[in-house]
Amino acid sequence: MSDTVSRRAALRLLAGAATVAAAATGDFTASARPRTDAPGSRRTEALLGRLTLDEKIGLLHGSEDPHGLGQAGYLPGVPRLRIPPLRLADGPAGVRVTAHATALPAPVMLAATFDPALAREYGEVIGREGRALGQDVLLSPMVNLIRTPYAGRNFETFSEDPLLSADLVAEEIHGIQSQGLIATVKHFALNNQEKDRLTLDARIAEQPLRELELRGFEAAVAAGVGAVMGAYNKVNGAFACENKPILTDVLRTDWGFEGWVMTDWFATHGLAALAAGLDMEMPAGVHFADTLKAAVLDGSVPEALVDRAVRRVLSVMERFGLLDGSAPARPARDARRGARTALTVARAGATLLHNRHATLPLAGAAARHIAVIGPTAVIPFVSGGGSAHVVPDHARRPLDALRDRAGDGARVCHTLGEDLYGKPLPGTSPGADFEGQHVDPGATWTYDGTLTVTEDDEWTFCIHYSGDRPKVVLDGTELFPPAPGLGELFGGGLVGTAPDGLAVRRATLTLAAGAHRLVITAKGREAGQLFRLRRVTGATRAADVAAAVRAARAASSVVLFAYEDATEGADRTHLALPGHQNELIEAVAAVNSRTTVVLNTSSCTTMPWLGRVGAVLQMYYPGQEGADATAAVLFGECDPGGRLTQTFPVSEDRHPMAGDPRRYPGVDGTEEYSEGLRPGYRWYDAEGVSPLFPFGHGLSYTTFAYTDLSVRPDGDGLAVAFTVRNTGHRTGVTVAQVYLGPSPDLGLDQVRRALAGYRRLELEPGHDRRVTVRVGARSLSSWDPERHAWVLGTGRREVSVGVSAGETLLVGHGSVAARPPAGRP
Repeated sequence: MSDTVSRRAALRLLAGAATVAAAATGDFTASARPRTDAPGSRRTEALLGRLTLDEKIGLLHGSEDPHGLGQAGYLPGVPRLRIPPLRLADGPAGVRVTAHATALPAPVMLAATFDPALAREYGEVIGREGRALGQDVLLSPMVNLIRTPYAGRNFETFSEDPLLSADLVAEEIHGIQSQGLIATVKHFALNNQEKDRLTLDARIAEQPLRELELRGFEAAVAAGVGAVMGAYNKVNGAFACENKPILTDVLRTDWGFEGWVMTDWFATHGLAALAAGLDMEMPAGVHFADTLKAAVLDGSVPEALVDRAVRRVLSVMERFGLLDGSAPARPARDARRGARTALTVARAGATLLHNRHATLPLAGAAARHIAVIGPTAVIPFVSGGGSAHVVPDHARRPLDALRDRAGDGARVCHTLGEDLYGKPLPGTSPGADFEGQHVDPGATWTYDGTLTVTEDDEWTFCIHYSGDRPKVVLDGTELFPPAPGLGELFGGGLVGTAPDGLAVRRATLTLAAGAHRLVITAKGREAGQLFRLRRVTGATRAADVAAAVRAARAASSVVLFAYEDATEGADRTHLALPGHQNELIEAVAAVNSRTTVVLNTSSCTTMPWLGRVGAVLQMYYPGQEGADATAAVLFGECDPGGRLTQTFPVSEDRHPMAGDPRRYPGVDGTEEYSEGLRPGYRWYDAEGVSPLFPFGHGLSYTTFAYTDLSVRPDGDGLAVAFTVRNTGHRTGVTVAQVYLGPSPDLGLDQVRRALAGYRRLELEPGHDRRVTVRVGARSLSSWDPERHAWVLGTGRREVSVGVSAGETLLVGHGSVAARPPAGRP
């Protein structure tokens, strides 16, 4: 390919990039307001004129890929006219195909960096790898706000704050699409929980919808995103994928979006979606295939609607050089760069929540004998389950990374503490092999015998299996019935997959002492079958905890890895660590106060043991380089640079969703966004509730001083300037956060304060820096539901600077003048 063609393709991919600087401060506007049925380019219109009706419809729904490649979706293209196929892959934390790819930290950990430039780099890695792995469209990023702490996909998105989410999604999209991969922002809109997501009706007023959830999607459109994925749920009474007010009135007319809108998988409900603004049905043509053709032929659906949708698809393909052969050649994977970025993000997003008596970093006598406890110390927790799961190039054990840092003179030992996968069954009939039973292809293996229990106890049975899950019946009750909804499809992740790759399911019940009838049926089918049946009991659990306590008592420091496995398709049922991990932490901390808890969790977690441990390090799902990143932070090779993008509540009954089932999980199929403008930290402010950890919180290994605040008008925004000095003895990171108070001149609902800007800083000891954070017009504006427009908030407003929503260091005031009427200078 010539340099001229490559440059032309690169320029096309960067079209609209002039908006990125504005989007990176959350102050964005769509640059054009075209008619949604406006003609495309000459090439697009010429192709559209040559397509048959069957060929047009074939571009509006997914099909089965004849060549496989392990992606999530496939559009066949039109070979006759050299319209190539499109392959679509999931990718919130790396490209999800069957091949190896860079497993990046979860997006929530990227967001914890408060670094839009790093979000662009993150996107560049995914963009290059997607194209290298044969993909054309990425089903990512996800920008739905973190509204409820129970949501199962909180780790796949960014924040509870709309400004931070908007900044990061815009930069990630620019990174992805700079490599020639088409990004898809999702899920439009209000897909803020997994429970009942297929049918739930999200009811929200216009002002909070515009100011909160839609702000990230608007930023994505301003950044030039190629595609938008509709959500499963309803929005104010109509399914999101056939919701004209959001798909046409907001997305097309208000924002000027020119790409295509696709469904989430199987989220189409009928042909009305086409007129409402939907363009593509995935992953197959339930409605947008034969049914659509028949409707066009009988005149009930105008062919012009089909043309409009096809035009949108072809226009994006042309923009990315897929119609004229000018797209850059597919690159080779750059696994080394991917690994470097994964490590950088994991280190930068590591969030130190608690550090009493300088428990961290590990050094000197405290590092001579370290007891490492927990299963995820030896089974790397790389990524969450569902569509975020990536097959990593490698994943080192945290235990090994800790041993490397500790050095030859130190002792680093490991105990399990919490058993994820169970121990062999005792007391079964002679000849039964439950530790690796293999069933040949086409064969059926059965067992009908007894399980002898020596004392009353709680048992958790664990079935490990390949292929079809064996049927296990104990005393007439099936232990592992089919999971409801998407539980089977998205049952992977740490807890759902054994170290050797077998799927895992669990069942917990109380067994009385004595003999119990156990019946197992396993079918080999075509590929054969391998399974294990194991158990965890109160007795085995007590033995594991006792071993962990002995190790902790003998050690100078403890590093205890705790986990929580989240996945698409299911919400969390509580905010506590699963299993008996809280009891384990309590027992260990009781004998060693220098206990550091490392959290591999998806979202906020309650911590009843917080006052008894020395430190808590939030590492989320840290990707393939998580072991080295964790060890680097624990030993002080780098400062923990992450800050919380969501508020951590003290308890289950002290957060915005608590006590009102109409807000979450919904009542009679409806959830009410009655918190209005006050989700997350805004609710804590309004209600006067103290969180466990506030939004923006994160500790450093050094100290900082903030001084000399000034606030001045800057065009239609404010320039907020202050000085930050590292007053400690180590190089460290601070994230300065600017919060804005309400305008006295607006007769609209406003919050007491909202994040209006931020700056991530790394300073050496004794060094200072003068920082200016611009607060843009969007942050100064409110949405007026009567005028259906943004209104600038003028008058004297409080401006505060701090290091979290709960710690204000500087307070000042500023104002902007009202804009002159149209036509005046």
